[in-house]
Amino acid sequence: MTESQAPRIHWPPIVVLGVQHDEPPFRLVEIAGELAGKAYSVLDVIEIAREVGLDDVDLDDPDVVRWVGGDKFTWTSFWPPHQSRSGHRG
Repeated sequence: MTESQAPRIHWPPIVVLGVQHDEPPFRLVEIAGELAGKAYSVLDVIEIAREVGLDDVDLDDPDVVRWVGGDKFTWTSFWPPHQSRSGHRG
């Protein structure tokens, strides 16, 4: 198989990872495989992209942005925070 026949795997330049449990919750943003910052809203994703020279980013284009663990509207965790075992009765 030659290089031209090999399947190509395309990773979008922007990857927004799943919600991190914190107060307030946030999502890590990677650009070109490098950690670029924390986003607390979709506006932060746009700002982080602008900071590295990516203007007019289409957040709905899967060739540009990959959303992990939700979409651009997911900014809170689906799971309640873990409770310590000391508060658990059993």
